[in-house]
Amino acid sequence: MPEPNVVSYTSLMSGYISASTPQLCLWMFREMHNSPVLPNEFTFATAVNACSILADLQKGKQVHGLVEVFGFRFNLVVCSSLVDMYGKCNEVDFAQLVFDSMADKNVVSWTSMITAYAQNGRGNEALEVFREFNLLDWEIPNKFMLASVINACASSGKLVSGKTTHGAVIRHGHDSNDVVASTLVDMYAKCGCIVYAARVFRRVRNPCVIPYTSMIVAAGKHGLGKVSIELFEEMIDKRIKPNDVTFVAVLHACSHSGLVDQGLEYFNSMSWKHGVVPEAKHYTCVVDMLSRIGRFDEAYRLAKSIKVNPNEGASLWGTLLSASRLHGRLDIAVEASKRLIESDQQVDGAYVTLSNAYVLAGEWENANDLRKKMKQTGVCKEPGCSWIDIKDSTYVFYAGNISFKRGTEVLRMLKELEREMKEKGRSKGLVFVDVEEEAMEETVDHWLKRLNREP
Repeated sequence: MPEPNVVSYTSLMSGYISASTPQLCLWMFREMHNSPVLPNEFTFATAVNACSILADLQKGKQVHGLVEVFGFRFNLVVCSSLVDMYGKCNEVDFAQLVFDSMADKNVVSWTSMITAYAQNGRGNEALEVFREFNLLDWEIPNKFMLASVINACASSGKLVSGKTTHGAVIRHGHDSNDVVASTLVDMYAKCGCIVYAARVFRRVRNPCVIPYTSMIVAAGKHGLGKVSIELFEEMIDKRIKPNDVTFVAVLHACSHSGLVDQGLEYFNSMSWKHGVVPEAKHYTCVVDMLSRIGRFDEAYRLAKSIKVNPNEGASLWGTLLSASRLHGRLDIAVEASKRLIESDQQVDGAYVTLSNAYVLAGEWENANDLRKKMKQTGVCKEPGCSWIDIKDSTYVFYAGNISFKRGTEVLRMLKELEREMKEKGRSKGLVFVDVEEEAMEETVDHWLKRLNREP
């Protein structure tokens, strides 16, 4: 083309995104920027979308700067793309700033804001935005918005809100949609309602790989490994091709249900039978599978043979570290923790788990040295947290912190449980499972002092 215009440039940029090459999209955007052709709102939205796919915050901010320069800062299409981009780059507060600056908003921009919160583990704020949207009462939620809201309910464990959103899904006729059904299956499973999850799944008329994968994950998380295998075989019988996530789901289910032979069989058949090349996440599942039944030497050899990036390596060596601590393999625990610390991944957990491994092996001097090193380097583990929803209120509990609402009543109940357990021959009274030893000692001591002061 002797004189390409804004439409041809933008079309080619969009084509690169469709061809899964967002880097070339940004290259074309730079070429256009160096030409006399001026970008329009769709050009900027496409460039921002490329940054979103790449999760490239630096380039995203550069494009945002050009948006301001060219006067598109209040454009609905461009701002909706910016909200999505900042959400994908884990910069939710920037997303909120852009969202708040928009004079006009539509269902797409509201969905982008809800999704940004939901994908970054801020489910309560996602639900608050959804409540604001519903107060407008001028536009109905679409399937993408509802799927994001359900994900928010799943991440925050809000079953009541999830059921309410499920009602909205049915009212608006989205209950047969594969993506929405999959998020519902995931939400009910994470909230402990595996029966509801199965009902939602069975109501999908012709489920594709996405609902099947969600249901396999749900069954596996509830320890129903055989059910996961049955679902996988059912999917294969229907000639539905499994993807890489499906295999992670079925391998995880086999690992957590002790079905090692079946798991290894599926792993070995991935490439030649189903055309899915095993990745680091699949090898991590196999390492976990072997470790759980005590085949540490095999797991260790496999872990060392895999080339992984730092994030993948953190999951791989973290899995091996946890298992080796539980089974008393101090040699492997030391090696795994060193790998994690060197890669600057999961450093706090690596120190704590290795310290516990030394304690279990009776090497108190090494454990104390490691804890001193943690204090010297300023490494501290984030305290454990749990919560429960009662009606419209969420009650949050942190390990080692008892200054919460109705804390005195909780302490009295603990004191009563302590008394009953000792009466029934439980000489240790309160028992803590899988809690860091140092934290456990401090917590027990602190609680007992408080209990003894209570009348």
